Amino acid sequence: MKKFVFAAAIISIFAACLGVCAYAKGPDVIRIGVNAPLTGDIPKVGEGTKYAAQMWLKEVNAAGGIEVGGRKYKVELVIEDNEAKAESAVKATTKLITEEDVLAIVGPQASKQAIPAGGIANELGTPMISPWSTNPDTTKDRPFVFRGCFLDPFQGPVVANFVKSEFGFTKAAVLYDVASDYPKGLAEFFKKAWEGLNGAGSVVAYESFTTKDADFSSQLTKIINSGAQFLFTPQYYNEVALIVQQVRQLGWKKPIVGSDSWGSAETVKLCGKDCYGSFFSTHYAAAGAKGATREFIDRYQKAYGYVPDDVAALTWDSVRIVKQAVQNCGKLTGDMKTDRKCVRDAMAKIREFDGITGKMTFTEEGDPIKCAVIVRISDKGEFEFYKSVCP
Repeated sequence: MKKFVFAAAIISIFAACLGVCAYAKGPDVIRIGVNAPLTGDIPKVGEGTKYAAQMWLKEVNAAGGIEVGGRKYKVELVIEDNEAKAESAVKATTKLITEEDVLAIVGPQASKQAIPAGGIANELGTPMISPWSTNPDTTKDRPFVFRGCFLDPFQGPVVANFVKSEFGFTKAAVLYDVASDYPKGLAEFFKKAWEGLNGAGSVVAYESFTTKDADFSSQLTKIINSGAQFLFTPQYYNEVALIVQQVRQLGWKKPIVGSDSWGSAETVKLCGKDCYGSFFSTHYAAAGAKGATREFIDRYQKAYGYVPDDVAALTWDSVRIVKQAVQNCGKLTGDMKTDRKCVRDAMAKIREFDGITGKMTFTEEGDPIKCAVIVRISDKGEFEFYKSVCP
């Protein structure tokens, strides 16, 4: 019996060692985690994330992999579905780090998932980059967490200043989801910036709703009766269509302005002509793009049948940032903790990264310094570049 117990113990130790000990001899493959909402409320966000990452993977491995310290490593993506839920994003991050042995993680995208997931990644010492999460809390006091996009404290004033300079308005209305980190935070930053330009009380209607709500008639009626000259609603594509269509049905003909969450290819598809002529702040404009951005758009469209949205473009930049950080690390030791820290440090030192969504340099907080783009939805339903706004 004792011999059996001893043998079983040896087998258990051997099994536990398979992952760690194999890596300790030096990895044969670099594994990159992708944490994305493939199901749930915003599946198009997950689709764009997955497609851009897979397109990058194909390109990297066609070139023989990633070269680090004179040695080339094949790359694998480990894609986990966070279901657009905070708890699922945390579980996915934990699994990617503790079970899948990924060197770094790309995603989650939405702040509601990226903030809690980032806490886990930081705690477990694994570099994570969120391509699309603009809420400051995603990276705050988290040296292992980065992002590929600008922040809401920048985006809020961008929208406020644009509307003021473009239209000369003095009265604003805001409609946002109070239960979601991204729209709630951005609504607050916009309100502060707008009142800084026009004085206290210049946001004449500040209305909210809760995730999953589909009838906004009560809030929109208050907005219409408030005397507001325009409506700012920083919501995701599935909600934008409902809000815009309902306010138009109530007779609203004034401008509607959005944020980078409008950038999905689904926005116009769901909203239709009701969204034509609207403006929103975002990370890049597909219509009229040139150079590497045009090349990315053409390749993506050929592969997947539609023009990539800002989520896909930011994911493309983010996986390339991970690649550069791994290369700049100079050497993979075989010790996962050491290698993750090396990649984290290399990412923090990246200067003048030339992304398809703009050039960027990372701050010590893991945030990129980069420009925003104002886009107009044309009469053809295309996202047209209108102007660029830089820090």
